[in-house]
Amino acid sequence: MRAIISMGLVLGGLTLATFFGGVVQDAAPRERVVLDKALLRADDGDTLDIRWKEGQESVRILGIDTPEVLHPDHDIPFAQPFGDVAAGFMRGALAVAKKVELVRSGQKDPFGRTLGYIMLDDQNYSVLVLEAQLAVESVSRYGDNGMPVEAAACVAAAKAAGPVPFEDPHTYRQRMRKVAADMKAKGLYPQLPKAK
Repeated sequence: MRAIISMGLVLGGLTLATFFGGVVQDAAPRERVVLDKALLRADDGDTLDIRWKEGQESVRILGIDTPEVLHPDHDIPFAQPFGDVAAGFMRGALAVAKKVELVRSGQKDPFGRTLGYIMLDDQNYSVLVLEAQLAVESVSRYGDNGMPVEAAACVAAAKAAGPVPFEDPHTYRQRMRKVAADMKAKGLYPQLPKAK
């Protein structure tokens, strides 16, 4: 039994199967994966979708929490101030980067999204958006996800940047869930298009 467990740990350490939407991407945690910019779509300032030929991978970028964009399907019936600005920052940063890489942590969030850092021309995107005061650091709330160097850089960047001009997105999401529940109870919540 010990031999089987040991073998499983050895093999598990060599390769990590990352599952998303029924698609498997094999990559060791912390390995940098070069991304084709044509396959990328910025959902907001801290979420990126990659359209692999096998299917889509959604990446929740570590170290940051940016203001929310309109997401009725996630109980965010109103965009948060600066949400569209943060999303625009992401799109612009991706557009001008010559090289885009994903560094996976080897973990998933509760929604099944890959947790990792995005590197743009060898610069940590999370640090860039924190320096622009378009994100709060999320390391203090969620930990370093096994990536202490990158996480420490985020904490330092947030401290150097100073206060942000918007409500903490975590607090905003909690408030919007209450607003969405009230709107739904009164029949006022926007109807979402039905999936085909």
